[in-house]
Amino acid sequence: MQHRIIVLGAGYSGAIAAGRLAKRLRREDVTITLVNAEPDFVERVRLHQLAVGQELKPRPLEEMFASTGVEVRLAKVTSVDVDGKSVTVQSAEGSAELPYDTLVYALGSAVNDHGVPGVTEHAHQIASRPGALRLRERLASTAGGETVLVVGGGLTGLEFATEVAEARPDLDVTLVARTELGDWLSPKGRAHLRKVVDGLGITVHEHATVTAVEADRVTTADGRTLPATVTVWTTGFATHPLAASTSLELADDGRIVVDGTMRSVSHPDVYAIGDAGHALGADDRPLRMSCASGTPMAWQAADAIAARLTGGKLPNAPLRYFNQCISLGRKEGLIQFVTAGDRAVDRALTGRLAARYKEVVCRGAAWGVANPTLGMPVRRRRTVSDSPASEGTARVAA
Repeated sequence: MQHRIIVLGAGYSGAIAAGRLAKRLRREDVTITLVNAEPDFVERVRLHQLAVGQELKPRPLEEMFASTGVEVRLAKVTSVDVDGKSVTVQSAEGSAELPYDTLVYALGSAVNDHGVPGVTEHAHQIASRPGALRLRERLASTAGGETVLVVGGGLTGLEFATEVAEARPDLDVTLVARTELGDWLSPKGRAHLRKVVDGLGITVHEHATVTAVEADRVTTADGRTLPATVTVWTTGFATHPLAASTSLELADDGRIVVDGTMRSVSHPDVYAIGDAGHALGADDRPLRMSCASGTPMAWQAADAIAARLTGGKLPNAPLRYFNQCISLGRKEGLIQFVTAGDRAVDRALTGRLAARYKEVVCRGAAWGVANPTLGMPVRRRRTVSDSPASEGTARVAA
């Protein structure tokens, strides 16, 4: 009987894991089913570009996984029974129950409203393709001189605010940051960020916490009212709620607690990767939710599953960070080099070279997903000892 592997979610981590499993294992030994609600792979790291009107290359999952042995199933996951080892999905054909022997949970995350009143009703988000497309339509109908207010001074907020300010210089762009602008960056990084933001004419409100969102304004904790024709909410991510309905052991943030091989500490037949997994990196600090974390987590999980099924060597690659890549529009960028534990060091790359660097990273990530089994025979059994990811350090690059 073939070993049944189901991968839930075809974002960066899920798609990479499915492709890597297809490279490591023989079709006659396993079946690999990739379940995703949308027919296309979404470059989440480019959704700020999509929102301001740029076109992204379509990447149909059926084409990406053609001839790999991975079955793509277009369906929404409605429940997971980790004790009974089955998944229930809903598709155009109706509801179905899919039994598994090994489950890779990669359902990702969505925007986190932090319980702030009015966010759901009045704010836009770019944590999903539908959200980015709705914002794109709204911006297209927004007249010059009106205000686009971005809540959140993290990576997503910075990338969107600078992107829209560059693409639509006729708009008044405002950024609301809970702390000092770029407070986690090195002095060089902060100085460059400030220079770009000022050059684009972006108004910044620092040390401000938004406590309510209305149709045409936001209110801050200190009682200020800031006008907003369009409000964009970018204050971090919340995990997919499905895990909370299972008996999986979860961290306080709702992510599934995993060991160094991305295996659930409570259910050994379940692996959690990407934003769904609570994995520890350098200094025993949890990896942040990001594409950069999700990619090596997917490598680690796929290699561990293959090793356990074939009797190979388990991966022992520590997950660490090297840099944070931030696009600041199409012409500017910032590459902040960091410690293994993701703390900024003095070195930073800025300007057009940094923008090109970030573009190379984005293209490389998309290429890796779009070519899931390139360069390695699909039908040959591989163990982790054959894999570069089983040796040295798994890089978390951005």
